[in-house]
Amino acid sequence: MNASQRRERIVNALDGSDRPISAAALAKQYHVSRQIIVGDVALLRASGHNILATPRGYILEHPDQQNVYRIACRHNAEQMQEELYAIVDEGCTVIDVIVSHPIYGQLTGQLNLSNRHDVDEFVRKSRASNSTPISALTDGIHLHTLRSPDPGAVQRVRTKLKEMGILYTNET
Repeated sequence: MNASQRRERIVNALDGSDRPISAAALAKQYHVSRQIIVGDVALLRASGHNILATPRGYILEHPDQQNVYRIACRHNAEQMQEELYAIVDEGCTVIDVIVSHPIYGQLTGQLNLSNRHDVDEFVRKSRASNSTPISALTDGIHLHTLRSPDPGAVQRVRTKLKEMGILYTNET
């Protein structure tokens, strides 16, 4: 198989999967190195494929997956899991986290967390690597992009986060 055939198969594999697929798994499947897959994904992105890198692997996002909303939050690192649980418990997917850095501008971290298991894995990896949340760069202020099955779910998330003191408003 040549490189363009492999890239086509990568897109098909991502399109047919409901879970992220790691670069290592793709490399094993196509008998190439992980770095070759990383390069393939970069080329696929450059050609217009909306491939997102998550902590658990690559996913292909479809433009028809709308119902996307943004919420502003502020909390410390210890409240991260509680915040994410509040969001996924209402059926929303946390697509990313965004901060506005004074030098680099907008920084975005892809999350794609849809349930408590996803949240637990993300938090576990974060703690295991002694990583600091990206929101620490902005005194805990950050945005989340959410995909929701319905606007009512997002409103319930906003209400819950406000009760928890995490929803960022001009009063907080």
